[in-house]
Amino acid sequence: MIGIQIQQLTKRFGATVALDRLDLAIRPGELFFLLGPSGCGKTTLLRSLAGFCLPDHGTIRFGGEDVTALPPHRRQTGMVFQNYALWPHLTVAENVAFGLVEQRVPRAETAARVAAALAAVRMGDLGARRPNELSGGQQQRVALARALVVRPRCLLLDEPLSNLDARLRQELRAEIRRVCLDSRVTTVYVTHDQKEALAIADRMAVLDAGRILQVGTPAEVYRRPVSRAVARFIGETDFIAGRCLGGEGGRVLVETSAGRFEGVLGDPAARPAAGAAVTLSVRPECWTLHRAPPAGNAVRGRIGGSVYLGEMAQYEFATANGALKIYELNPRPAAGDGAEMFAAVDPEDVVVLTE
Repeated sequence: MIGIQIQQLTKRFGATVALDRLDLAIRPGELFFLLGPSGCGKTTLLRSLAGFCLPDHGTIRFGGEDVTALPPHRRQTGMVFQNYALWPHLTVAENVAFGLVEQRVPRAETAARVAAALAAVRMGDLGARRPNELSGGQQQRVALARALVVRPRCLLLDEPLSNLDARLRQELRAEIRRVCLDSRVTTVYVTHDQKEALAIADRMAVLDAGRILQVGTPAEVYRRPVSRAVARFIGETDFIAGRCLGGEGGRVLVETSAGRFEGVLGDPAARPAAGAAVTLSVRPECWTLHRAPPAGNAVRGRIGGSVYLGEMAQYEFATANGALKIYELNPRPAAGDGAEMFAAVDPEDVVVLTE
């Protein structure tokens, strides 16, 4: 296993800065996600790791080796593309063996490694088929086996599930995590799908405009976003504007037009001064609905529009200062009758943002 160290990586395409002095450390054996909107730089970063894109400045190290200027074939990476990129005239086994043939691996060893790779992705009995005889999910498994069979130092995945339907994506998420953990290979995975990243990443980096906004575990990034941009991109949230009244430790008291709220800092290093403008971020599922005024953080309103989804209901909660989104698990039928109610939230679920 190797770690990946990226320092001050910069890449420009004409006047566009795709990567802006980017620093990142990926741990050995980690399943690490690069996440962000279109044009944020995540694919450029992945291609830089693969050697398909040479940076204008900065360094990339695999372990202790500087690979910044190495061509792709000398970096020992495995790449899984969005469109599978399988040879249509070759069988499944021949597709998986392609990299080993190029490396002139002996035939007997090639056969053994191909069999092991196909078994790892649960395709061991389909080696004689051709790609057009496979489903999209099976083709993606073949692409993953082909990348792993060469025993790469790191595995690079470029939105590998984006061409699959929702059910197949859910199935293959777990399979990709299992295969990566079993092979113990350092993996960098690019996606714009937040659910995908939250479901299987060890850690993730959220990018925007060529810069990293936040790095952390899925729970850290979701529960403690450090900025409005991160909170807005990862999941859904209600934003409430306010002013800091002060606080101590990790807690902050904020005055808003909906009342006073106690919350926690998204970025502990960015403590606002008393009187400073701040924004509260509350995830819709963190609100609870009450008939009587509860103690602590609460806002009065009425249930407006609602969408019933069986295990969950989505409400538009109309307050004097605008509408909030509220998600209620195991919803009660009476919650949607339009009567006056109170929405409460625990201080641990109120994130105070300074940017």
